[in-house]
Amino acid sequence: MHRVAITGMAGVTAFGSSWSEIEPRLHGQGNAVRYMTEWERFTDLNAKLAAPIESFAIPAHWTRKQTRGMGRVSQLAVRAAELALEDAGLKDDPLLRSGSVGVACGSSIGSTPDLKEFAVMLLEGASSGLNANSYVRMMPHTAAANIGIYFGFRGRIIPTSSACTSGSQAIGYAYESIRHGAQAVMLAGGAEELCPTQAMSFDILYATSRRNAEAGATPRPFDRDRDGLVVGEGAGILVLEELDHARARGAKIHAEIVGFGTNSDGMHVTKPEETTMNGALQLALRDAGIGASAVGYVNGHGTATEHGDIAESRATAAAFGRSVPISSQKSFLGHTLGACGAIEAWFSVAMMNGGWFAPTLNLDRIDPRCGELDYIVGAGRRLDVEYVMSNNFAFGGVNTSLIFRRLA
Repeated sequence: MHRVAITGMAGVTAFGSSWSEIEPRLHGQGNAVRYMTEWERFTDLNAKLAAPIESFAIPAHWTRKQTRGMGRVSQLAVRAAELALEDAGLKDDPLLRSGSVGVACGSSIGSTPDLKEFAVMLLEGASSGLNANSYVRMMPHTAAANIGIYFGFRGRIIPTSSACTSGSQAIGYAYESIRHGAQAVMLAGGAEELCPTQAMSFDILYATSRRNAEAGATPRPFDRDRDGLVVGEGAGILVLEELDHARARGAKIHAEIVGFGTNSDGMHVTKPEETTMNGALQLALRDAGIGASAVGYVNGHGTATEHGDIAESRATAAAFGRSVPISSQKSFLGHTLGACGAIEAWFSVAMMNGGWFAPTLNLDRIDPRCGELDYIVGAGRRLDVEYVMSNNFAFGGVNTSLIFRRLA
């Protein structure tokens, strides 16, 4: 089995595209959530809060030929990939077209403006809004495909479209591709563009926050007074590389991926199952070959939904058997759906290397029904740890767990 290093990390978020931009915002204890005046026309949508990226623009060096098949979700993914390759020192390397480099990337759905045009065709019989690239921008594997095409990858493409575990599954499957010798390098992560249909999907399940007049006070993961999630958008990409290959070229190594676990509940589409969530964590620990006591921090999924918070926290407490430190960055950026697993993996490694871990924002009163864990609040926490775990759980009963190791 080959060891797998992380040699590049980047993303596009509501807090910025580099850790040097993002970390001060996390220290500032304010979130990116705002009231969406743009959504006032959706009269049946109760939740009108979101965490949008306000300033993203297509880079000037991208050509029309390169972008015509990209909706916003692909634009975010490709830009994150470009920044991650720059961080890894591989952006213009001939290796990229050698067949030794592949991509694993996912999103919950493709670009919805194009989906809308197909809906217009079905409802009205008119197809004037469609063109040759409409499906390419809409298709579920649009992010992975566009990354591969933009950089000319000739290795494997692994599209993951598993809602909230899209990004973490992509990282896990990319890790396995390198570990088993199928690829030398993989770009892995997820992306999501903001759309009111996402808010409505959760709103009709009574799972969204409706504190429309208190944007900064929500979401509230693990809090007794939570009232649901807030949707966001973004992208995160990690460059994974076979460890000896990375060392041979003198690459900067952020961390090593040592464990991945994924399973399914097999019970209910939207209701999480504590036992199998725990099982995913156990699988990751077994894959890493370490005991639970070695993990010094857990990046929780922490959506601020009642059933999700309770089941996740209890599953985590059962897996660790102690009050392991835990926090959720969704309190800052909202739920970025297909991107969250990748963004949170990036943050986990960056926080581990910096020795400071962000708190869960708005966690004032821990729900007594949640598991007994060491919930990080306030100004965050200074910790010196060798291993961190990042967990995600999705509709369909999909569970994932990733473990990262700090290298000296």
